[in-house]
Amino acid sequence: MTRNDTLIPYVRRQEKESHPIIIVDNHEASSASKIRNALLERGAEVRTHPLSKGDYVLSESCAVERKTVHDFVYTLTRRYLFDQLYGLKDLYSTAIMLLEGYLPIIYKFTHVTPSAVWGAMYALAKHGISVVNTANYNETADFLYTAARQEQIVERRTLRIHAEKKIDTLSDAQLYFVASLPNIGRERARAILKFYRKPLLAFINVDDWAKQIRGLGPKISSKAREILNTEFED
Repeated sequence: MTRNDTLIPYVRRQEKESHPIIIVDNHEASSASKIRNALLERGAEVRTHPLSKGDYVLSESCAVERKTVHDFVYTLTRRYLFDQLYGLKDLYSTAIMLLEGYLPIIYKFTHVTPSAVWGAMYALAKHGISVVNTANYNETADFLYTAARQEQIVERRTLRIHAEKKIDTLSDAQLYFVASLPNIGRERARAILKFYRKPLLAFINVDDWAKQIRGLGPKISSKAREILNTEFED
């Protein structure tokens, strides 16, 4: 939004308005049928499709990953949340994590501190990933419908699924190459490349990863070593 924009397109409903198309991941469509039905009630055309990243595609530039508050806290302890969302950001310039549920309940969890939750949200914001909190599935449907309409009808963006990661630079290719190893992901790949500077040097010194790179334990480096040193069988 520029300084000359207003919020009117987001809040004013015209009597004869066009309705957007929303692409929903197959798994999300079956597990969150209430949201799908609520979108249909609002007039959206809903199409289901297997998505490599994200739960909802709203335009060629915008996609959404939905998590309940409970799921969000759970994934923090499993360490794959950031790879999931950074991967979405690689594919869509506007990547949104939609957090559904009563957010203050994070203070009731005993295995994850609230500071860890806020820290995760800060890390996502720092990497250009917006976090939107909705109270329930109806608010989620309202947000998705409004955002899709803004993308497709007001700003006239086309609807397209990005199935593969964009590799625009040599650094992107290096990150993608190292991150493809099991349990590495984008952020660990970045840490490895920052330390060793070259992928070849990183692979030569795979035995030292657990000592040199924070967050890389012996199990991860052992799996990488196995892949790099095992003969290929077709």
